[in-house]
Amino acid sequence: MAAAGARARRGEAAARCHPPPAPLRRPKPRRTTAWTGRRRADTSGSGRSRTAASRRRAGPRVPRAPLLAGVCARAASFKAWCVPCLVSLDTLQELCRKEKLTCKSIGITKRNLNNYEVEYLCDYKVVKDEEYYLVKWKGWPESTNTWEPLRNLKCPQLLQQFSSDKNSYLSREKKGNAITSKNSKKFLKPAVAEYIVKKAKQRIALRRWQDYLNRRKNHKGMIFVENTVDLEGPPSDFYYINEYRPAPGISLNSEATFGCSCTDCFFEKCCPAEAGVVLAYNKNQQIKIQPGTPIYECNSRCRCGPDCPNRIVQKGTQYSLCIFRTSNGCGWGVKTLVKIKRMSFVMEYVGEVITSEEAERRGQLYDNKGITYLFDLDYESDEFTVDAARYGNVSHFVNHSCDPNLQVFSVFIDNLDTRLPRIALFSTRTINAGEELTFDYQMKGSGELSSDSIDHSPAKKRVRTECKCGAEMCRGYLN
Repeated sequence: MAAAGARARRGEAAARCHPPPAPLRRPKPRRTTAWTGRRRADTSGSGRSRTAASRRRAGPRVPRAPLLAGVCARAASFKAWCVPCLVSLDTLQELCRKEKLTCKSIGITKRNLNNYEVEYLCDYKVVKDEEYYLVKWKGWPESTNTWEPLRNLKCPQLLQQFSSDKNSYLSREKKGNAITSKNSKKFLKPAVAEYIVKKAKQRIALRRWQDYLNRRKNHKGMIFVENTVDLEGPPSDFYYINEYRPAPGISLNSEATFGCSCTDCFFEKCCPAEAGVVLAYNKNQQIKIQPGTPIYECNSRCRCGPDCPNRIVQKGTQYSLCIFRTSNGCGWGVKTLVKIKRMSFVMEYVGEVITSEEAERRGQLYDNKGITYLFDLDYESDEFTVDAARYGNVSHFVNHSCDPNLQVFSVFIDNLDTRLPRIALFSTRTINAGEELTFDYQMKGSGELSSDSIDHSPAKKRVRTECKCGAEMCRGYLN
C-alpha cells in the first residue's frame, strides 16, 4: 500500500540527510545470526533495552564458542533456542534504523539503511503558497517524521487517501454543525490530523490482520478486510482455526472407520448409501437434499480421489470473502466478492467444542455483552456446543438475519459420531457479489426453529438481544 516517496535530496526544500552508520566493530560473521547489533528491543513497555547476553544467560558467564564457517558453533548446535518474535517487522526495522544497525534477516542492510519510503501522510499545511505534508516514513520511528513539499512526493494513492479521510471527517463535522476555521485551507485542525493518522494506523493494522488470516486459512478462497465506517481495528482476542478445537477433556475421533471403494461415487453405492441416506450433491456440486437430511461425504479411507463429486465441504471455502464493518450497528459482517450460485457450499462453522454445561455458563456471560457465538450440536443429542467467540474462522463474523441467504446442514466426513456433526452453510439462493452473507441464529441443522439453537437456552433467556437485521419479517430478537 505504501507508495515510494521522493525523499527530498540535498539542496531541496525541507530535505534532511541521515549520515550512514559508523562501521560496526563486531566481527562480520556475527551478523549472519538472526539478530545483530548491541541492543535488543524490550517489549515489556518499560522503554529500556537489554544486551543480548543478559537475555540469553541467567547463570555464570559461558566462554565464547569458536566461529565455524561464519556461524557460531554453539548457535548452530542450539537452533532450537530460536523462537518467533512477537514484535512486528516494521517495529524491528524502526529499532534498527534508530540504532543505526543492519540486519539482513529483517531486510535492513547498509545499502537500504537510509532509504525512505512514505508509509502514510499525517498532516498538511501551506507555507508561502507551497503545500507541505507531514510524512511518516516506513520503517522509521515517528520522531523522524518530516514536512515535505508536495512536489517531492510521488505517492498519488496515499495523497488521494489523505484527501478522502480529511473530507470524510469534515463532512461529519458539517453534519454536527461545527464551525469551520477560516484558515482550514492553510492548515488542518489538530482533531482532523489526529483522525487521519488513526485511520492510517487502522489500515496498517487491518492489512496485517488480513495477512494473518490468509496465512492461517487452508482453503482456496481469499479473505479480505475493510472498515470504511469507524476506527475499529482487528479483534484483540480472536484466533483463526480451520477445524473444531476440542476443549480440555473432550476427544474428537477424526479417523474414519470405513470407506468406499467406488470408481465413480456419483453412480455407485457410496458412503451416503451405507449411512442410509442419498448423495447430497448433483453434478454441478449443488446440494439437492432437504434441510434436516445429513450429508455423508467420502472420507480419508475411501479409494476415490480428490475430484470425487462427494467431496465438497472438506475442500473448504472456494469463494473470496470480505470481513467488513457494517453501517447498521451490527459490528463486523461478511460479504462475498464473487457471485455464488444457489444451493452452493459457502463455508463451515467452526470453533471450540465445549460441553452443554459449559455452554450454559458462557452463554450468560455472552448475553450480558450482547454477543452470540454458541451453536448447539443437537443433530441427535445435546451434549456438545460449538463456541466461536475466541476460536473460529470467517463464519465467526457472519451476522444473523431473519431472512437469511445461508442454510445450515449437518455433515459427517471422517468423524461419524452423530453427537459431533460438522456444520456447513449453503446458499439458499443466488448471492450477488458485494452482498452480505447471513444465516438464522435460531436455525437448527434440521431447518426448524428451536429453543436449543444458537446461543439460546432456558439459562440464557434473562437477557434478550435485539435483532438489527432489517428484514421485513424480522422477529425483533436474536433469542
